[in-house]
Amino acid sequence: MPGDVKLSCRNLWKVYGPNPGQFFAAQGATDGADALAARMREARHIPAAIDVGFDVHVGETFVIMGLSGSGKSTVVRCLSRLIDPDHGQVLLDGEDLLAKTSRELIDIRRHKIGMVFQNFGLLPHLNVIDNIAFPLKLQGLPVDAQRERAAHVIELVGLTGRENAYPRQLSGGQQQRVGIARSLAVEPELWLLDEPFSALDPLIRRQMQDEFIRIQRVLRKSIVFITHDFMEALRIADRMAIMRDGKIVQIGTPEELILNPADDYVAQFTGEVPRIKILRAGQCAELLVNHPEPLPRVGPETRIGGMLKLLAEHPIGIDVIGEGGDYLGTVTATTLIRTLAKSESADE
Repeated sequence: MPGDVKLSCRNLWKVYGPNPGQFFAAQGATDGADALAARMREARHIPAAIDVGFDVHVGETFVIMGLSGSGKSTVVRCLSRLIDPDHGQVLLDGEDLLAKTSRELIDIRRHKIGMVFQNFGLLPHLNVIDNIAFPLKLQGLPVDAQRERAAHVIELVGLTGRENAYPRQLSGGQQQRVGIARSLAVEPELWLLDEPFSALDPLIRRQMQDEFIRIQRVLRKSIVFITHDFMEALRIADRMAIMRDGKIVQIGTPEELILNPADDYVAQFTGEVPRIKILRAGQCAELLVNHPEPLPRVGPETRIGGMLKLLAEHPIGIDVIGEGGDYLGTVTATTLIRTLAKSESADE
Protein backbone atom coordinates (compact mmCIF):
# COMPACT_ATOMS: atom_id res chain seq x y z
CA MET A 1 0.00 0.00 0.00
CA PRO A 2 1.61 3.29 -1.03
CA GLY A 3 1.75 6.24 1.32
CA ASP A 4 3.21 7.15 4.69
CA VAL A 5 2.44 5.11 7.78
CA LYS A 6 -0.21 6.75 9.95
CA LEU A 7 -0.51 4.13 12.68
CA SER A 8 1.90 1.43 13.82
CA CYS A 9 1.00 -1.30 16.25
CA ARG A 10 4.10 -3.03 17.60
CA ASN A 11 4.35 -6.19 19.77
CA LEU A 12 1.02 -5.40 21.41
CA TRP A 13 -0.13 -7.58 24.31
CA LYS A 14 -3.25 -7.42 26.45
CA VAL A 15 -3.36 -9.94 29.27
CA TYR A 16 -6.11 -10.44 31.84
CA GLY A 17 -5.09 -11.76 35.24
CA PRO A 18 -3.75 -10.69 38.65
CA ASN A 19 -0.24 -9.72 37.54
CA PRO A 20 0.37 -9.50 33.75
CA GLY A 21 3.49 -7.37 34.18
CA GLN A 22 5.46 -10.27 35.66
CA PHE A 23 5.67 -12.03 32.32
CA PHE A 24 7.21 -9.10 30.47
CA ALA A 25 9.63 -8.26 33.25
CA ALA A 26 10.87 -11.86 33.24
CA GLN A 27 10.72 -12.46 29.51
CA GLY A 28 13.98 -13.82 28.14
CA ALA A 29 15.45 -12.88 24.79
CA THR A 30 14.66 -16.33 23.39
CA ASP A 31 11.05 -16.43 24.55
CA GLY A 32 8.70 -16.64 21.58
CA ALA A 33 5.14 -15.32 21.64
CA ASP A 34 3.59 -18.81 21.68
CA ALA A 35 5.78 -19.98 24.56
CA LEU A 36 5.09 -16.82 26.54
CA ALA A 37 1.33 -17.09 25.97
CA ALA A 38 1.46 -20.73 27.12
CA ARG A 39 3.22 -19.72 30.35
CA MET A 40 0.53 -17.09 30.94
CA ARG A 41 -2.25 -19.63 30.57
CA GLU A 42 -0.48 -22.03 32.94
CA ALA A 43 -0.41 -19.20 35.49
CA ARG A 44 -4.17 -18.63 35.03
CA HIS A 45 -3.82 -15.49 32.97
CA ILE A 46 -5.70 -14.92 29.69
CA PRO A 47 -3.73 -13.41 26.79
CA ALA A 48 -6.41 -11.61 24.74
CA ALA A 49 -3.97 -9.94 22.31
CA ILE A 50 -0.68 -11.72 21.61
CA ASP A 51 2.27 -9.88 20.07
CA VAL A 52 0.03 -8.04 17.58
CA GLY A 53 1.77 -5.92 14.95
CA PHE A 54 0.68 -4.08 11.79
CA ASP A 55 0.88 -0.71 10.01
CA VAL A 56 -1.95 1.43 8.67
CA HIS A 57 -1.02 3.80 5.86
CA VAL A 58 -2.41 7.26 5.24
CA GLY A 59 -5.78 6.92 3.47
CA GLU A 60 -5.91 3.13 3.91
CA THR A 61 -8.84 1.06 5.11
CA PHE A 62 -7.26 -1.70 7.21
CA VAL A 63 -9.73 -4.39 8.29
CA ILE A 64 -9.19 -6.69 11.26
CA MET A 65 -11.43 -9.72 11.29
CA GLY A 66 -11.87 -12.98 13.13
CA LEU A 67 -14.42 -15.06 14.97
CA SER A 68 -15.92 -13.97 18.29
CA GLY A 69 -13.21 -14.10 20.95
CA SER A 70 -10.36 -13.82 18.45
CA GLY A 71 -9.13 -10.55 20.01
CA LYS A 72 -10.07 -8.08 17.27
CA SER A 73 -12.18 -5.78 19.47
CA THR A 74 -9.56 -5.94 22.21
CA VAL A 75 -6.97 -4.68 19.75
CA VAL A 76 -9.04 -1.72 18.52
CA ARG A 77 -9.75 -0.68 22.11
CA CYS A 78 -6.03 -0.86 22.86
CA LEU A 79 -5.34 1.38 19.85
CA SER A 80 -7.47 4.13 21.36
CA ARG A 81 -6.45 3.21 24.93
CA LEU A 82 -10.03 2.66 25.98
CA ILE A 83 -8.27 -0.28 27.59
CA ASP A 84 -4.56 -0.17 28.40
CA PRO A 85 -2.27 -2.75 26.79
CA ASP A 86 0.21 -4.53 29.03
CA HIS A 87 3.11 -4.38 26.58
CA GLY A 88 4.05 -2.97 23.18
CA GLN A 89 3.69 0.28 21.28
CA VAL A 90 0.90 2.11 19.46
CA LEU A 91 2.45 4.84 17.33
CA LEU A 92 0.27 7.58 15.83
CA ASP A 93 2.39 9.74 13.53
CA GLY A 94 5.43 8.27 15.29
CA GLU A 95 4.29 9.20 18.80
CA ASP A 96 3.61 6.38 21.26
CA LEU A 97 0.05 6.64 22.57
CA LEU A 98 0.92 4.31 25.44
CA ALA A 99 3.28 6.95 26.82
CA LYS A 100 0.64 9.70 26.82
CA THR A 101 -0.92 11.06 30.00
CA SER A 102 -4.67 10.94 30.57
CA ARG A 103 -4.95 14.63 29.73
CA GLU A 104 -2.98 14.17 26.51
CA LEU A 105 -5.17 11.19 25.55
CA ILE A 106 -8.33 13.23 26.02
CA ASP A 107 -6.98 15.86 23.65
CA ILE A 108 -5.93 13.22 21.07
CA ARG A 109 -9.36 11.56 21.17
CA ARG A 110 -11.10 14.90 20.79
CA HIS A 111 -9.04 16.05 17.83
CA LYS A 112 -7.26 13.13 16.10
CA ILE A 113 -9.24 9.91 16.61
CA GLY A 114 -12.84 9.21 15.65
CA MET A 115 -14.56 6.10 17.00
CA VAL A 116 -17.75 4.29 15.95
CA PHE A 117 -19.05 1.19 17.72
CA GLN A 118 -21.89 -1.31 17.26
CA ASN A 119 -23.77 0.50 20.03
CA PHE A 120 -24.56 3.89 18.50
CA GLY A 121 -24.36 5.66 21.88
CA LEU A 122 -26.56 8.58 20.87
CA LEU A 123 -27.77 10.99 23.54
CA PRO A 124 -31.57 10.50 23.60
CA HIS A 125 -32.36 14.03 24.80
CA LEU A 126 -30.46 15.68 21.92
CA ASN A 127 -31.63 15.96 18.33
CA VAL A 128 -29.51 14.92 15.36
CA ILE A 129 -27.55 18.13 14.89
CA ASP A 130 -26.89 18.51 18.62
CA ASN A 131 -25.75 14.90 18.92
CA ILE A 132 -23.31 15.46 16.08
CA ALA A 133 -22.12 18.80 17.47
CA PHE A 134 -21.62 17.40 20.99
CA PRO A 135 -17.91 16.46 20.60
CA LEU A 136 -17.29 19.89 19.03
CA LYS A 137 -18.82 21.47 22.11
CA LEU A 138 -16.36 19.48 24.22
CA GLN A 139 -13.56 20.85 22.03
CA GLY A 140 -14.70 24.36 22.92
CA LEU A 141 -15.54 25.42 19.36
CA PRO A 142 -17.79 28.49 18.99
CA VAL A 143 -21.45 27.61 18.51
CA ASP A 144 -21.52 28.88 14.92
CA ALA A 145 -18.53 26.71 14.02
CA GLN A 146 -20.16 23.71 15.71
CA ARG A 147 -23.35 24.10 13.68
CA GLU A 148 -21.51 24.70 10.42
CA ARG A 149 -19.35 21.61 10.76
CA ALA A 150 -22.28 19.48 11.96
CA ALA A 151 -24.36 20.61 8.98
CA HIS A 152 -21.52 19.63 6.64
CA VAL A 153 -21.28 16.04 7.92
CA ILE A 154 -25.08 15.73 8.04
CA GLU A 155 -25.06 16.36 4.30
CA LEU A 156 -22.11 14.00 3.87
CA VAL A 157 -23.95 11.05 5.46
CA GLY A 158 -27.26 11.79 3.75
CA LEU A 159 -29.32 13.04 6.69
CA THR A 160 -30.30 16.45 5.34
CA GLY A 161 -33.82 17.23 6.55
CA ARG A 162 -33.50 15.16 9.73
CA GLU A 163 -31.48 17.68 11.72
CA ASN A 164 -34.19 18.23 14.34
CA ALA A 165 -35.23 14.59 14.77
CA TYR A 166 -34.47 12.76 18.01
CA PRO A 167 -32.86 9.29 18.11
CA ARG A 168 -36.18 7.60 18.96
CA GLN A 169 -37.61 9.00 15.72
CA LEU A 170 -34.87 7.45 13.56
CA SER A 171 -34.44 4.00 12.05
CA GLY A 172 -31.44 1.88 13.00
CA GLY A 173 -29.63 2.84 9.81
CA GLN A 174 -30.30 6.53 10.39
CA GLN A 175 -29.05 6.26 13.98
CA GLN A 176 -25.85 4.68 12.71
CA ARG A 177 -25.43 7.52 10.22
CA VAL A 178 -25.67 9.96 13.14
CA GLY A 179 -22.98 8.00 14.96
CA ILE A 180 -20.75 8.09 11.88
CA ALA A 181 -21.39 11.80 11.37
CA ARG A 182 -20.58 12.54 15.00
CA SER A 183 -17.24 10.76 14.75
CA LEU A 184 -16.44 12.59 11.49
CA ALA A 185 -17.36 15.99 12.89
CA VAL A 186 -14.09 16.16 14.83
CA GLU A 187 -12.29 15.67 11.48
CA PRO A 188 -10.22 12.75 12.81
CA GLU A 189 -6.93 11.73 11.31
CA LEU A 190 -7.53 8.12 12.40
CA TRP A 191 -10.99 6.50 12.28
CA LEU A 192 -11.68 3.38 14.38
CA LEU A 193 -14.85 1.39 13.64
CA ASP A 194 -15.71 -1.70 15.69
CA GLU A 195 -18.39 -3.77 13.88
CA PRO A 196 -20.45 -0.63 13.26
CA PHE A 197 -23.02 -2.32 11.00
CA SER A 198 -23.42 -5.74 12.64
CA ALA A 199 -26.62 -4.78 14.52
CA LEU A 200 -28.38 -3.72 11.31
CA ASP A 201 -30.60 -5.89 9.13
CA PRO A 202 -28.98 -7.14 5.88
CA LEU A 203 -30.51 -4.54 3.54
CA ILE A 204 -29.65 -1.57 5.76
CA ARG A 205 -26.22 -3.06 6.40
CA ARG A 206 -25.52 -3.17 2.67
CA GLN A 207 -26.69 0.43 2.31
CA MET A 208 -24.41 1.52 5.15
CA GLN A 209 -21.46 -0.27 3.55
CA ASP A 210 -22.19 1.63 0.33
CA GLU A 211 -22.36 4.86 2.33
CA PHE A 212 -19.08 4.07 4.07
CA ILE A 213 -17.36 3.38 0.74
CA ARG A 214 -18.69 6.64 -0.70
CA ILE A 215 -17.53 8.67 2.31
CA GLN A 216 -14.10 7.08 2.24
CA ARG A 217 -13.68 7.92 -1.45
CA VAL A 218 -14.31 11.56 -0.56
CA LEU A 219 -12.34 11.86 2.69
CA ARG A 220 -9.57 9.21 2.36
CA LYS A 221 -9.29 8.66 6.11
CA SER A 222 -6.84 6.26 7.73
CA ILE A 223 -9.19 3.58 9.03
CA VAL A 224 -9.11 0.50 11.24
CA PHE A 225 -12.37 -1.40 10.68
CA ILE A 226 -13.35 -4.44 12.77
CA THR A 227 -15.70 -7.10 11.37
CA HIS A 228 -16.35 -10.84 11.52
CA ASP A 229 -17.92 -10.81 8.02
CA PHE A 230 -15.50 -11.61 5.21
CA MET A 231 -17.88 -10.39 2.50
CA GLU A 232 -18.07 -7.02 4.28
CA ALA A 233 -14.27 -6.94 4.52
CA LEU A 234 -13.98 -7.82 0.85
CA ARG A 235 -16.09 -4.80 -0.09
CA ILE A 236 -14.25 -2.19 1.95
CA ALA A 237 -10.69 -3.35 2.73
CA ASP A 238 -7.48 -2.20 1.11
CA ARG A 239 -5.65 -4.70 3.31
CA MET A 240 -6.80 -6.93 6.12
CA ALA A 241 -5.57 -9.01 9.03
CA ILE A 242 -7.19 -12.23 10.21
CA MET A 243 -6.94 -13.01 13.93
CA ARG A 244 -7.30 -16.26 15.85
CA ASP A 245 -6.92 -16.75 19.62
CA GLY A 246 -5.42 -13.30 20.11
CA LYS A 247 -2.84 -13.58 17.32
CA ILE A 248 -2.68 -12.26 13.77
CA VAL A 249 -2.57 -15.24 11.42
CA GLN A 250 -2.15 -13.42 8.11
CA ILE A 251 -2.06 -9.90 6.68
CA GLY A 252 -2.62 -9.05 3.04
CA THR A 253 -5.04 -7.75 0.45
CA PRO A 254 -8.35 -9.62 0.23
CA GLU A 255 -7.13 -11.16 -3.02
CA GLU A 256 -3.91 -12.41 -1.38
CA LEU A 257 -5.79 -14.00 1.50
CA ILE A 258 -8.27 -15.70 -0.82
CA LEU A 259 -5.77 -16.97 -3.35
CA ASN A 260 -2.94 -17.76 -0.91
CA PRO A 261 -4.36 -18.50 2.57
CA ALA A 262 -1.71 -19.04 5.23
CA ASP A 263 -3.52 -22.02 6.79
CA ASP A 264 -6.82 -23.87 6.98
CA TYR A 265 -8.28 -21.25 9.35
CA VAL A 266 -7.84 -18.48 6.79
CA ALA A 267 -9.06 -20.79 4.04
CA GLN A 268 -12.31 -21.35 5.97
CA PHE A 269 -12.96 -17.60 5.97
CA THR A 270 -12.28 -17.25 2.28
CA GLY A 271 -13.40 -20.57 0.82
CA GLU A 272 -16.97 -19.53 0.01
CA VAL A 273 -16.03 -16.31 -1.78
CA PRO A 274 -16.72 -16.58 -5.53
CA ARG A 275 -13.54 -15.87 -7.48
CA ILE A 276 -15.43 -13.47 -9.73
CA LYS A 277 -15.81 -11.11 -6.76
CA ILE A 278 -12.04 -10.67 -6.35
CA LEU A 279 -10.75 -10.73 -9.91
CA ARG A 280 -9.80 -7.38 -11.41
CA ALA A 281 -9.93 -6.25 -15.01
CA GLY A 282 -6.15 -6.29 -15.43
CA GLN A 283 -6.04 -9.97 -14.46
CA CYS A 284 -8.61 -10.95 -17.10
CA ALA A 285 -7.47 -8.79 -20.01
CA GLU A 286 -5.81 -10.17 -23.13
CA LEU A 287 -4.42 -8.31 -26.13
CA LEU A 288 -6.70 -8.35 -29.17
CA VAL A 289 -4.93 -8.58 -32.51
CA ASN A 290 -7.84 -7.13 -34.47
CA HIS A 291 -9.02 -4.52 -32.03
CA PRO A 292 -12.48 -3.04 -32.70
CA GLU A 293 -13.07 0.64 -31.98
CA PRO A 294 -14.43 2.10 -29.85
CA LEU A 295 -14.99 -0.04 -26.74
CA PRO A 296 -15.87 0.97 -23.16
CA ARG A 297 -12.84 1.57 -20.96
CA VAL A 298 -12.01 0.67 -17.37
CA GLY A 299 -8.87 0.76 -15.24
CA PRO A 300 -6.89 -2.39 -14.42
CA GLU A 301 -7.99 -2.35 -10.74
CA THR A 302 -11.72 -2.40 -11.58
CA ARG A 303 -13.37 -5.47 -10.07
CA ILE A 304 -14.89 -7.86 -12.59
CA GLY A 305 -18.01 -8.29 -10.47
CA GLY A 306 -18.92 -4.67 -11.11
CA MET A 307 -18.30 -5.00 -14.85
CA LEU A 308 -20.69 -7.86 -15.65
CA LYS A 309 -23.58 -5.62 -16.67
CA LEU A 310 -21.28 -3.54 -18.87
CA LEU A 311 -19.82 -6.70 -20.41
CA ALA A 312 -23.32 -8.01 -21.13
CA GLU A 313 -24.14 -4.75 -22.91
CA HIS A 314 -20.88 -4.85 -24.90
CA PRO A 315 -20.19 -8.52 -25.70
CA ILE A 316 -17.29 -7.59 -27.99
CA GLY A 317 -15.35 -6.60 -24.90
CA ILE A 318 -14.17 -3.88 -22.55
CA ASP A 319 -10.76 -2.26 -22.91
CA VAL A 320 -8.45 -2.01 -19.92
CA ILE A 321 -6.45 1.23 -19.91
CA GLY A 322 -3.52 2.09 -17.64
CA GLU A 323 -2.99 5.38 -15.80
CA GLY A 324 -0.90 6.74 -18.65
CA GLY A 325 -3.58 5.91 -21.21
CA ASP A 326 -1.76 2.77 -22.41
CA TYR A 327 -3.86 -0.08 -23.79
CA LEU A 328 -3.33 -3.12 -21.52
CA GLY A 329 -5.78 -5.53 -23.10
CA THR A 330 -9.46 -6.35 -23.47
CA VAL A 331 -11.79 -8.28 -21.20
CA THR A 332 -14.26 -10.52 -23.02
CA ALA A 333 -16.54 -13.32 -21.83
CA THR A 334 -13.93 -15.77 -23.11
CA THR A 335 -10.98 -14.17 -21.32
CA LEU A 336 -13.04 -13.95 -18.12
CA ILE A 337 -13.98 -17.65 -18.24
CA ARG A 338 -10.39 -18.58 -19.03
CA THR A 339 -9.11 -16.64 -16.01
CA LEU A 340 -11.76 -18.15 -13.72
CA ALA A 341 -10.86 -21.64 -14.92
CA LYS A 342 -7.17 -21.06 -14.16
CA SER A 343 -8.03 -19.76 -10.70
CA GLU A 344 -10.27 -22.70 -9.83
CA SER A 345 -7.77 -25.28 -11.14
CA ALA A 346 -5.02 -23.69 -9.03
CA ASP A 347 -7.07 -24.46 -5.88
CA GLU A 348 -7.42 -28.15 -6.66
